[in-house]
Parts: sequence; structure tokens; C-alpha cells
Amino acid sequence: MQKITLIANGAAYGSESLFNCLRLAIALSEQQSPPALKLFLMSDAVTAGLRQQNPAEGYNIQQMLEILTAQNIPVRLCKTCADGRGVSALPLIDGIEVGTLVELAKWVLEADKVLTF
Repeated sequence: MQKITLIANGAAYGSESLFNCLRLAIALSEQQSPPALKLFLMSDAVTAGLRQQNPAEGYNIQQMLEILTAQNIPVRLCKTCADGRGVSALPLIDGIEVGTLVELAKWVLEADKVLTF
């Protein structure tokens, strides 16, 4: 089974970078032979892990992340980035955890492919 690590940096609703990362992750997870996916959110993307998102219109990042976590795809928020933005102490979407750069380094070394957004 192919292993793919996705790394997202873009803000939840600031650009479409994170949205496109999650679209790809969902599309990959729905393949007939899906790869083993892992998703690491860094920089402003860590805000996507917060619960109770209520976008006015368009796509909903929380729902997209819930689709992935329901499939047991690991989703981690960079601890340093989350701490810096005050996100670590706030309620996160079920299934999302705070991770470390050491954990990301391990994921990268184990992956067949690493995609960044």
C-alpha cells in the first residue's frame, strides 16, 4: 500500500490552498485501493482544527476534516504553530490531535510521497 503524507500551511478560509489539500485527500481516500494517508496542518492551517466552524457560505473545512477522521486518517496540528496561535487550548474537532515536528519527520521518512499545500 502506498503511503502519502500531506502537509498543509494555508489558512482555513484565507485561500483555497487548504481546501484543495482536503479535496485531494478525500478523493484519494475514496479510490478503489486507497493509499495510507496522513495529514499534518502547519502555520495558519492549524486553525482548521477548531470545532464549531460556521462559514457563511461555500465549503466547510470542519466537515471535510470530519470525513477524513471518520476514515481513521491521522490528522495532526503542529504544536508550535497551534501554541503560537492560541489553538492548543481550544476545543478541537474530534479525531484531530496536536502533533510535533518529530512526528512529522517520522511520517515524511515513512512516506512514499509527500505533498505540500
